[in-house]
Amino acid sequence: MKVIYVTLGIVFFDQITKVLVKGFSIPFLGIVWEGMDYGQTIPLIGDILRLTYIENPGMAFGIDFGGKMFFAIFSIIASIGIFWYLYTIRHERLRVRLPLALILGGAFGNLIDRVFYGVLYGEAPLFQGAVVDFIDVVFFNINVFGYQMARWPVFNIADSSVTIGVILLLIFHREAFQTHPQDGKPPDQQQAEPGDQEKEPIADETKPMDERDAQHERNDSNESKSL
Repeated sequence: MKVIYVTLGIVFFDQITKVLVKGFSIPFLGIVWEGMDYGQTIPLIGDILRLTYIENPGMAFGIDFGGKMFFAIFSIIASIGIFWYLYTIRHERLRVRLPLALILGGAFGNLIDRVFYGVLYGEAPLFQGAVVDFIDVVFFNINVFGYQMARWPVFNIADSSVTIGVILLLIFHREAFQTHPQDGKPPDQQQAEPGDQEKEPIADETKPMDERDAQHERNDSNESKSL
């Protein structure tokens, strides 16, 4: 389960960047970081790559339906399910486990926002927080299947991790969802069960003798009579 370190790394960097954007204070150490104002934009690479601080109450890339509580509970269930599946395939190749570790890290990173940020920043009750987004990519107008795009929805590191994980999962989906009954071992390493070997047919003793055996029996009977 060393791949879980990838998950922890994603969660760590995701939370560090969000706290730096949103701001924080540690009164007993005298540390105060103002962060960014809501809606503020800071150019990084001209107008192509910018930091823009917004908060998203829904899913990744601004998708919103079902409410904050729904997304918090859904994220918890999804994270538990992915972690359990990741454990069951712990013997698989890294390229099969890595996508799930990335997805788990992204899901857990955004889950922390939804569950705790509202309380930590005094903005909302538990499970009612919003996800902090800040990566803003603007590009020239692109026409994709008739849909005009000039910018990508603002996102964060957790969203990026989930997206990359899903793409890798689609690439290696055959290996990822191939089931091995014996602790994830490939079929060529699995031992056959005792009852799986083919049994040799047992001769039926009640089956009539063939004609040749019958002829030998008649010959033996005639010889005994002649004696």
